[in-house]
Amino acid sequence: MIHTVIKRDGRVVGYNEEKIKAAIRKAMLTTELGEDETLICRISDIITMTGPDRMTVEEIQDRVELELMNSPRKEVAKKYIAYRNQRSIARKAKTRDVFLEIIEAKNNDITRENANMNTDSPAGMMMKFASETTKPFVDDYLLSPEVREAVESGYIHIHDKDYYPTKSLTCVQHPLDRILRCGFVAGHGESRPAKRIETASIIGCISLETAQNEMHGGQAIPAFDFYLAPFVRSSYKEEIKKLEDLTNLDLSILYDADIKDYIKAPVDGLEGNERYKQHAINQTVSRVHQSMEAFIHNMNTIHSRGGNQVVFSSINYGTDTSAEGRCIIRELLNSTYEGVGNGATAIFPIQIWKKKRGVSYLPSDPNYDLFQLACKVTARRFFPNFVNLDATYNYHEKWTPDDPQRYLYEVATMGCRTRVFENRYGEKTSIGRGNISFTTINIVRLAIECMNIPDCDKRIGLFFEKLDSVLDITARQLCERFDFQKTALAKQFPLLMSRLWNGSDTLRPTDTIESVINQGTLGIGFIGLAECLIALIGKHHGESSEAQELGLRIITHMRDRAVEFCEKFGHNFSVLATPAEGLSGKFTRRDRRSFGIIPGVTDKDYYTNSNHVPVYYKCSPRHKAEIEAPYHELTRGGHIFYVEIDGDATHNPKAISDIVDLMDRYNIGYGSVNHNRNRCMQCGYEDAQEGLTECPKCHSKDIDSIQRITGYLVGTTDRWNSAKLAELKDRVVHR
Repeated sequence: MIHTVIKRDGRVVGYNEEKIKAAIRKAMLTTELGEDETLICRISDIITMTGPDRMTVEEIQDRVELELMNSPRKEVAKKYIAYRNQRSIARKAKTRDVFLEIIEAKNNDITRENANMNTDSPAGMMMKFASETTKPFVDDYLLSPEVREAVESGYIHIHDKDYYPTKSLTCVQHPLDRILRCGFVAGHGESRPAKRIETASIIGCISLETAQNEMHGGQAIPAFDFYLAPFVRSSYKEEIKKLEDLTNLDLSILYDADIKDYIKAPVDGLEGNERYKQHAINQTVSRVHQSMEAFIHNMNTIHSRGGNQVVFSSINYGTDTSAEGRCIIRELLNSTYEGVGNGATAIFPIQIWKKKRGVSYLPSDPNYDLFQLACKVTARRFFPNFVNLDATYNYHEKWTPDDPQRYLYEVATMGCRTRVFENRYGEKTSIGRGNISFTTINIVRLAIECMNIPDCDKRIGLFFEKLDSVLDITARQLCERFDFQKTALAKQFPLLMSRLWNGSDTLRPTDTIESVINQGTLGIGFIGLAECLIALIGKHHGESSEAQELGLRIITHMRDRAVEFCEKFGHNFSVLATPAEGLSGKFTRRDRRSFGIIPGVTDKDYYTNSNHVPVYYKCSPRHKAEIEAPYHELTRGGHIFYVEIDGDATHNPKAISDIVDLMDRYNIGYGSVNHNRNRCMQCGYEDAQEGLTECPKCHSKDIDSIQRITGYLVGTTDRWNSAKLAELKDRVVHR
């Protein structure tokens, strides 16, 4: 006898024979003879009494077909089969429509979910086909009922859900020195240890690309200058040895000569060893420059993830004060300033300047000249961004200025904003670690559900009750995903779990990754703090001190609960200021369908990115810094501070350094500057003119603008989804 039924989505429910009767009855009513209640009951009884304890929906329907075919009413069986086929087609219709939109290269929010992905290419189309079919599988078979309900109800969003079945992790900060020193095996190829700067540069690219294919998030190098610096000296030695071969002289005394800085200079007037030394320096600088050019070029042309997007890459640098490290930094910045191809702005890697008092910020600092150069490059090319090592929460007790490996204790960031530093289960460092997975909470929806309660205290009290409930679900969901991820075998991630992730060198290919991944983080994100506050008290935190107080109370509560989850579940939980790209409009559309248009809340096509002051709100950079700064300490999973500046920044690097000064003054962890930059899509010409409609070089009218979408640049807004395009239109300059 049947007691339970397994539905198509995997849920197990109680058996209800009335559904069988209703289906047969509906088929009978489409025939000439009409309904036969006696036959309906007899077939239902046979199936109910003779079936096993548990059956699937499909098995029950097969039995109905069989009994109808064995009955005198075979015409009913044909109608039932036809109806069943129609229902099957209807269930597939949504997938069919999505596939047709991908096939036809339509520009919509499905195909433009990720602006770094070219879904018009064959590889990109395959990626989207896989993505759109994998997500329902995850919903049906990998999520617990409470998590699935929270997702379907619009309370949470599981990031990179299409990668869920692969057990992949999100991102990692590459300990590139391990690879440069030991080499690695990737696929069918083997890389030997590097000996010269050109090889080191190429291996850095290969490392990022290879790991990108093993993970679903971004890739970063946390100490680019420190890692590549040794290969400047080795390349310099090669140049000296070339001179030895040419002159038949013994110049070994110059191998380890003291070099204050690698600066090109004329050799005219120099004699003897000084002439040879300067010549070798000049040749070395040229090689370093070409290697940095190659690195940037490769990171904008090498495709990963099946060939549909360039590597989502980041590099951190700025605190190596050695002559070799400074050479890497200087030539990287010079190459970035020059641009790629026809002088276009490089979209990747995201470059991040490590700002540190005593090292790379103040006029008396050894790398102050390079900091000034970084500001000049940012004024033209958007990068580098700036991470503030002086922020109180970025302090490491082991950091000392005379430690040659001090980079081990410097926070590094990646991608849109991801930060990994604190660690309950290993060394406190950014290196060799990353985010495991993250999920975002729709705090706006929770606020909307409370906004009609007249009493303010009760309204806010109910909001926190709802927030606690969703936080509990989110923490359990992240743990469930972790428990699934930890069953992966090391051999599934040949580079990540042999060279990159801390502790992975102890794993055998058939070992699970469980013993090492807990050093990563589980991120709890949020979106739309501004809209949440408007729903709760009528104003956002940029315009009201009361709203700011409540906003800090909300995010502090999330931070405190994350600390509780660390203790309860034994993982590194952190709060992330979510970089909402595709999610920005997804939550908004859902909430508008449920609650209608609410002024200041659902009346736009997007929710404001994390804890930011709304993009449409006119305020000064200082006010924006004052409001957003306190949230950075609370969101240690990642955060970013943006300022939109007016006009052509190319000749105004001081405007950039002024923003870094704001970061220093207000204890801001990570920041960047946006400004106007036009790009001709035909010839690559760039400038910062207002309202440019025709390229002065090739006269094309195909002009677009380079913009940040969440934290990374996009060379064309054609790949932006509708929500982010609406946000871009609303952005105002901060004066």
